[in-house]
Amino acid sequence: MELFQIGLNGPKVPAVGVGTWAWGDSLFWGYGRTYGREDTRAAYNASLAHGLTFFDTAEVYGGGRSELLLGQFIAESKSEVVVASKFMPFPWRLSAGSLKKALIDSLNRLEIPQIHLYQIHWPFPPVNIETWMNALADAAEAGLIRQIGVSNYSRQQTERAFRTLERRGLHLASNQIKCSLLARGPERDGLLQLCKELGVTVIAYSPLAQGLLTGKYSPQNPPPMQRRVSGRTLRRIQPLLDEMGQIGIQHGNKTSAQVAINWCIAKGTLPIPGAKNQRQAKENAGALGWSLSEEQVARLDEVSGSL
Repeated sequence: MELFQIGLNGPKVPAVGVGTWAWGDSLFWGYGRTYGREDTRAAYNASLAHGLTFFDTAEVYGGGRSELLLGQFIAESKSEVVVASKFMPFPWRLSAGSLKKALIDSLNRLEIPQIHLYQIHWPFPPVNIETWMNALADAAEAGLIRQIGVSNYSRQQTERAFRTLERRGLHLASNQIKCSLLARGPERDGLLQLCKELGVTVIAYSPLAQGLLTGKYSPQNPPPMQRRVSGRTLRRIQPLLDEMGQIGIQHGNKTSAQVAINWCIAKGTLPIPGAKNQRQAKENAGALGWSLSEEQVARLDEVSGSL
């Protein structure tokens, strides 16, 4: 299995991770209505069975329920996994002490002594980037976290975070950003290139564009209303889905979702598609073990760039 090293000195993980935003989230994803605890447990076990060992969560996912579920599944399986979580810099969190408290709460929910990768979820004001990076550096030096990451940081913000940690003798391991065939801004604005130059791993969230790249939805079968996708958008992306379908056939009937995830890998990112059940986890793992050709990547770039 192709392995992907997080940062310069982090663990090596499979080139596809597992996003757990949907685990416990009832407001956006419908946890408790269309799927539940046993489905997410099956997703966890299926991910492990297919070699996926990197799980990304956050304190705000499901109001902490995602961390609780992940922690319980890890304890049940007794398997070695790599856990990433995130701190949300709410505007009322004004000191480094608030980060340490939130981190300890996350550790308790996850039932682990150390988080492999701890990230600032968004670069929200009023606290500046330097304050949070120094708080993370303190947590790393205390042994509470192994690596430091950020999420949704721009080029300038990423470089500020990187330089702050550099002054502490530490390395920024990752930047988790929205990246997919329908979210190509990080390529165009130079963020992917900057991260490559700095040795910062790009973790690609929403590599399936919240299901739009799976081929599951159409103007006649739109996604749930809370995703706010118009019929016009569903019609506009059809040429891309057609191209993905043709490329999937060329690789032994790979699904559109698997093609979309493999494209993210081809761009040098670590995609973390979500999995609410066993079937989705198995399908995500099917993006490994094969590669799009340079010509196919170029063709997908061309079609998605024209949308």
